[in-house]
Amino acid sequence: MSTALPVPVQVPSERQLARRETLRQLVRSKTFLVGFIVVAFWVFWALVGAALTPRDPLEQAADVLARPSSTYWFGTDSLGLDVFSRVLAGATGMLEIAPLAMLLGVAGGTVIGLVTGYFRGLVDETISRVIDAVLALPVIVIAVTAIVALGPSTMTLIIVIGVVFIPLVTRTVRAAVLAERELDYVQAARLRGERAPYVMFVEMLPNVMGPIVVEATVRLGYAIFAVAGLTFLGFGVQPPAPDWALQVAQNYQLLAGGSYWWTVLFPALAIASLVVAVNLIADGLTQVLDR
Repeated sequence: MSTALPVPVQVPSERQLARRETLRQLVRSKTFLVGFIVVAFWVFWALVGAALTPRDPLEQAADVLARPSSTYWFGTDSLGLDVFSRVLAGATGMLEIAPLAMLLGVAGGTVIGLVTGYFRGLVDETISRVIDAVLALPVIVIAVTAIVALGPSTMTLIIVIGVVFIPLVTRTVRAAVLAERELDYVQAARLRGERAPYVMFVEMLPNVMGPIVVEATVRLGYAIFAVAGLTFLGFGVQPPAPDWALQVAQNYQLLAGGSYWWTVLFPALAIASLVVAVNLIADGLTQVLDR
C-alpha cells in the first residue's frame, strides 16, 4: 500500500506579502481610485482613437462655430470640426507622447542616480555638478532650443522632454540610494564579491522602487503639461492632429468676445482632468508607500 506524499505548501515571501498589502491599501484609497478611474477613461479613448467617436475628428462639418447642442455635444470650432470628437480622439497623442517621455526620463535618471549614489566620490561630484548646471537653466528654454535645432516632431518632443526630466529624477534616486548603500544587505553583497552592477540593479533597485514609482507618476503629470505647453507655443504636435493643446492654441483668440467659449473650454478641461487625475494617483501612492 502506497502512501501519498504531502504536497508542499508554498508560503508567500515577505516581499510578496508586502506587495499584496500595498495593493490592498491602494484599493482602499479614494484618492488613488478617483485618479485611476479618470486616467483609465482617457487611456480607453487613447487606445480606440477616432474609431468610436461620433464624427471623424478631421472632417469639417457644415456648421462653423455651432454652439453645444444635441447635434454637436461640445459644439464645433472655427474650422467646423466637432469639438467632442476631437477631445476624445485627442487623448491618443497626449498618452503616446507624455508616458514615453516620462519613461525615458525615469529610466535615464534611475541609472544615473544609482551610479552616483553607489559610487560617490569623483563620479558623484562630476555628474552632480553637471546636473546642477543643467537645472540652473530654464527648462522651457532648453526644450524650445532643442526642438528648434532638431525640428518639431513627435520623436523630438519625447526625447527633449525625457532628457529634461533626467536630472530631476537623478536627484530623487540618488537620495534614495544614499540611504540604502550602507545597509547590511548591501554590505553583505559586497562581501560575497558581487559586482557593482549586480549590487545596484538586483539588490538596491527593488528597495528604492517606491520613490521611483512616485517620481514617475509626478513626472507624468509634468510631461502632460510640457507637451501641452510646447504644442500651444507651436513647438509640439502639429495641425491637423486632434490634440488638446493644439485645439486651445487654434481657438483661444475666440475667447475675446466670450461668445465661443466651448472651443477652448472642453479641450482645456481634458488636459486639466488628466493632470489632476495623475496627481491624485501620485498622492495616493505617496500616502500608501510612506506608511
